[in-house]
Amino acid sequence: MRIMILGASYGSLLSTKLLMAGHDVTLVCLAEEAELINAEGTVIRLTLRGEDEPRLIASKTQPGTLDAKIPAEADPGAYDLVGLAMQEPQYRAAEVKDLLARTAAAKVPCLSIMNMPPLPYLARIQGLDADALRSCFTDPSVWDPFDPDLVTLCSPDPQAFRPPEEKLNFLHVGLPTNFKAAAFGDDAHTNILRKLEADIAAVRLDGKDVPVKLRVHDSLFVPLAKWSMLLTGNYRCVTDGDARAIRDAVHGDLEVSASIYEWVNALARSLGADSADQVPFEKYANAALGLLKPSSAARAIYAGAPFIERVDKVVQQVAASRGESNPHVDAGVTLVDAKLAANRG
Repeated sequence: MRIMILGASYGSLLSTKLLMAGHDVTLVCLAEEAELINAEGTVIRLTLRGEDEPRLIASKTQPGTLDAKIPAEADPGAYDLVGLAMQEPQYRAAEVKDLLARTAAAKVPCLSIMNMPPLPYLARIQGLDADALRSCFTDPSVWDPFDPDLVTLCSPDPQAFRPPEEKLNFLHVGLPTNFKAAAFGDDAHTNILRKLEADIAAVRLDGKDVPVKLRVHDSLFVPLAKWSMLLTGNYRCVTDGDARAIRDAVHGDLEVSASIYEWVNALARSLGADSADQVPFEKYANAALGLLKPSSAARAIYAGAPFIERVDKVVQQVAASRGESNPHVDAGVTLVDAKLAANRG
């Protein structure tokens, strides 16, 4: 299959898994990134289970082929699937917004691997007023052309980042967990995901299993399991002072963390999620012990970003629409609002 992924940073993790499974990928990115990727490919650093030293997995040595394009060069109609792996504020850029409009017009199924759930995906949740959440998005109009049945969400649970000392085509995977995707509205499109799921699962490296799988779920709500993680850990990396690691945000006060986590899980269940769709707090807290850096959202804020993905606001407003609130969540949203306002100023 041919897959186009918007975003060459986090997107290179999923692209590498697809390349290893024999599929062809185009990464859509900035001109500087595209030039480097077309010349040298991509590299991810990943530790296999049972090994102490990480492996370097290069795109050029895989059975699938990789290329990179700038948004204006991309033809979405030439692909079987489009992955959305940019940060939500990046989609407001004129050339990216134009590509999204062309993607919607081409009726290509889109798999989001953003933390921020796209509005067309939210529109698929019965009883949820997606239009009331437009203020949470940097430019909600970029999502207006999409058919909700052609958009689904994949929980981006693997933790990965570009080390500042490496080139732009390098990605370090710190927590090699799985991508968990909800089904599309159309079974034919879900079958594309199931094919990719099976092909990725069959990959071996020197006879060994390779972590970071694609898991496809019938439930629309499985990706919402990430909401409790984001509000308990990622957004709480933002403080009145310096940014703190996700580990410290979670383990600085485990009782408060557990209360936030369970409150968000309960909110997801009120929308229709099942407890089987969710991750127990103890499992998340244990994983957080290895997350020794601030979240990408916190790093962006402290680097002066004027906008970030606001899943915290989505959760707050969904709760408000159901007559609920949480003081810790409200305080966190207020703090992030103030930091971003200061950056914009």
